[in-house]
Amino acid sequence: MIVLDHNIPEDQAEQLRRRRIHFRQVGFEVGRPEWDDQQEILRFLQATKQITFFTRDLGFFRARWCHANYCLVVLNVPVLETADYIRKVLRHPEFKTRAKRNGKVLKVSTDRITLWEARLQRRSTSHW
Repeated sequence: MIVLDHNIPEDQAEQLRRRRIHFRQVGFEVGRPEWDDQQEILRFLQATKQITFFTRDLGFFRARWCHANYCLVVLNVPVLETADYIRKVLRHPEFKTRAKRNGKVLKVSTDRITLWEARLQRRSTSHW
């Protein structure tokens, strides 16, 4: 399941819908609109398996939040390109399946993907 944080703009979410990428968004289909607290979102992710969570909140890029049940993707890209980068991550050879994504915290920028991996407990970089 793909879950978008409430900070992903509606026009970007609509682009994903047009490209037939199925997702749920915090405050609409999942959770509550007042879920601003990272801890509430993390509790939800840990309780639900096989989630890839996309957010624009840089505070989520922490090694200690790696967990086998989910993947956190922090988008550090221009707002108007959010949907494009979500699509790129989902099609990237290293992250195109849930099994390849789970247990990782990714920070996506225009030139690279920096990641923490639970089983390796080290930071690494992947390029587009």
